[in-house]
Amino acid sequence: MKNRVIIALFYLIGLTFLSLGISLMIIADLGAGAWDAMYVGLSDKLGLSVGTWIFIVGILLILLNGLIMKRIPDFSAIITIFLIGVFMDVWLLVVFSEFTSAAIAMRVFMMIAGIVICAIGIASYLQSNFARNPMDSLMVAIQYRTGKSLWVSKMSMELTVLVIAFFVSGPIGVGTVLMTILIGPLIQLFFSPVTRIREKLCAVQV
Repeated sequence: MKNRVIIALFYLIGLTFLSLGISLMIIADLGAGAWDAMYVGLSDKLGLSVGTWIFIVGILLILLNGLIMKRIPDFSAIITIFLIGVFMDVWLLVVFSEFTSAAIAMRVFMMIAGIVICAIGIASYLQSNFARNPMDSLMVAIQYRTGKSLWVSKMSMELTVLVIAFFVSGPIGVGTVLMTILIGPLIQLFFSPVTRIREKLCAVQV
């Protein structure tokens, strides 16, 4: 029971950090990750909040993943996209609603901090196998159907989303490139330390 609580805590902390990192990159306005640029572009073009678009697109991805894999959609993933959407709106519309900064140094710092915080969040969130992000499931589904490697599947997915983000005028820039290049290695860097922390907490006797 204790271990489940700890894993659930890492799951929630991970989603909180991930949404914070994404929000910092969006506020920095130097380019966000492909998916996040698409959400911002959709929000600017069609209305509704970024968090709402995360939820809408997430539902569509859950259905698409089920169709590609020819099985019942993983509706447990709704929990993840709902939480990320809510957390994103809290950061963007409440916590940072009045924040403005024209200083390029501050914007660069926020962009870099955002990428690092995203990686820590994902490393924490991955400690749980519960309610995986439908974007991760789509990558696996593409790999399953095409027979290509996960890397090729992920890159093809990211490029497709980047094109959509471009057409909806999403915030594409240097941050987009850095996020694409650095997020994988940074997740790998933080995953082992976060795992050790989780294992130590689970091993503590109460």
